[in-house]
Amino acid sequence: MKSKFNFKIFIICLLIVFVLVGGIGSLFTSKNTDSEWYKTVRHEITPPNFVFPLVWNVLFLLISISLYYSWMNSKTKKQKRKIAFTFGINFILNILWSVLFFGLKLPTLAFAEIIILEVSIFSMILVTRKISQLSAWLLVPYLLWVAFASVLTGLAAFG
Repeated sequence: MKSKFNFKIFIICLLIVFVLVGGIGSLFTSKNTDSEWYKTVRHEITPPNFVFPLVWNVLFLLISISLYYSWMNSKTKKQKRKIAFTFGINFILNILWSVLFFGLKLPTLAFAEIIILEVSIFSMILVTRKISQLSAWLLVPYLLWVAFASVLTGLAAFG
């Protein structure tokens, strides 16, 4: 593992995850969590609304750190391209779930999409573990939370 901390790269990772992924996703989510529609599809096992931003902020920090360590510890341009592609696809899928579920109010389609999102998180873990074990482990809470979100989405869609 490289020992020198690159503050600039770390800030870029934080901005990508928090501003682009979190910010764009919240445009569709935040205004709809108290909507009448959401109250009709929300299952009784769904945590209170205040839990979601707390959990997502922790997850976004872990994802940012994972991205930073995998980027900084990659040894080749091929590894960097693989990281950029894998994380990029995941970030698009993360935003897309918010668009489908809250923006378009299509829980069935959001359920199909969140399964693909789970696969993309698993792919991130596989890609990063070859570069940095720490990066891979930092993504496990994200995988577990999205698995729980998959259950909630499935209950909203079919339930």
